[in-house]
Amino acid sequence: MKSPVHRCRDVERQASNLQLETYVPPPRLVDRGDTDAMWFVRDACGIVCAVITWLLVFYAEFVVLFVMLLPSKNLTYSLINGVVFNGLAFLALASHFRAMCTDPGAVPKGNATKEFIESLQLKPGQVVYKCPKCCSIKPDRAHHCSVCKRCIRKMDHHCPWVNNCVGENNQKYFVLFTMYIALISLHSLVMVVLHFLYCFEDDWTKCSTFSPPATVILLILLCFEGLLFLIFTSVMFGTQVHSICTDETGIERLKGENPTWEKVPCWEGMKDAFGGPLSLSWFSPFSGLTCKGTPSEPVPPAPQGEIIEEDVIEIPYER
Repeated sequence: MKSPVHRCRDVERQASNLQLETYVPPPRLVDRGDTDAMWFVRDACGIVCAVITWLLVFYAEFVVLFVMLLPSKNLTYSLINGVVFNGLAFLALASHFRAMCTDPGAVPKGNATKEFIESLQLKPGQVVYKCPKCCSIKPDRAHHCSVCKRCIRKMDHHCPWVNNCVGENNQKYFVLFTMYIALISLHSLVMVVLHFLYCFEDDWTKCSTFSPPATVILLILLCFEGLLFLIFTSVMFGTQVHSICTDETGIERLKGENPTWEKVPCWEGMKDAFGGPLSLSWFSPFSGLTCKGTPSEPVPPAPQGEIIEEDVIEIPYER
């Protein structure tokens, strides 16, 4: 196990304030090939943001269907755009749900025990670090999230819009969520522009089932929403792809941490994040990450024992 020096910055050395507790065997760690376990963060702000996200998508659905497509006289135009928009919106919401309810790579709580460290079979002189907040041994590239109250493997950031951390196990779903939201935002903007042009050429009372003032207000609000989220999600999509290609998470880049791990090439990183070689499953929020690629070092279940007090543990040399 590598022992990066930068980990010391994450360690709070006030061990005297640490409340020791009886060890409770943690649940089995979800690996990269097992993302079916249900996960939900009970954070009020995150839940509100997630609900707002769904409501905004439903608002866009309402305006697109009942203001622009259903009143249209061109049946082919309405069918094609209706199928495309609703399909992308469904994939966006499905990706959001998977990103929100998938364990991002949480390290089991309370495994900072002497018995667990001995089970790692480390070499003399190696150093391991304990998170004083969740009493767990921190694997390489794991960071503690104050919202999830857990150490998360390859944590990129905590996103309130999905009410979850973006980490090793759910980054694919977050990337798909930002991509599909950007696509439906762009699609809705194009339809709004076309609808405005159509209504200017025709009678406003005939281009919508709503009154002209209500139609204009609904379209302007949708235009504002689409433009705002197109910019926001496009930037997020780009930063996530950049993080995957550079094999450097957002929090590692923000802290300026020097890489102590062997970086993988861009394409290998994409295959590792999306679950295998390029295929249609890359774009599906329903496919599991079945290709383990080069996963991080596993954290085996911890034997029972008392939580150790030290935050930095060095394996002693045999005498």
